[in-house]
Amino acid sequence: MRHLKRTAKLGRTFEHRNAMLSNLVCSLIKHKRVTTTLAKAKAARSVAEKVVSLGKRGTPYARRLAAARLHTRGPAVTIQLSKVDRKKWRTQEDVIRILFEDIAPAFKERNGGYTRIIRMEQRPGDSAQKAILEWVDTISAPVDVAAAEDGKAETK
Repeated sequence: MRHLKRTAKLGRTFEHRNAMLSNLVCSLIKHKRVTTTLAKAKAARSVAEKVVSLGKRGTPYARRLAAARLHTRGPAVTIQLSKVDRKKWRTQEDVIRILFEDIAPAFKERNGGYTRIIRMEQRPGDSAQKAILEWVDTISAPVDVAAAEDGKAETK
């Protein structure tokens, strides 16, 4: 019996479901908005809310817990990145930094309900209900480092 078991299985195994939800939340953190099915959006919402609550704590322990939950790693160890590429990766791809330094401070005064789900039309292939998962408050988009450096080069 499944009494009091609220986990949406989504037709996947435990490992596959957790990996999919962490990838979905990482995409939400990077891009500020994700289009997916309604069932996946509802399942990812709880993960995103818990990760933002960790981000609001701001402690090193909370960073480790968030990194473990989101299965994040740094840039590829085998490739040496230049200083500009490292800065670009940190600004645009470092999910933990974006979460703790951009998203969590924006929700500091809010006690919950960090995301919203907007229902869309059904998908034509399988009639799955599509939805948009996004942050409630608008968070400024990350600045493109390469474009910013080109702008500096033109002004000099």
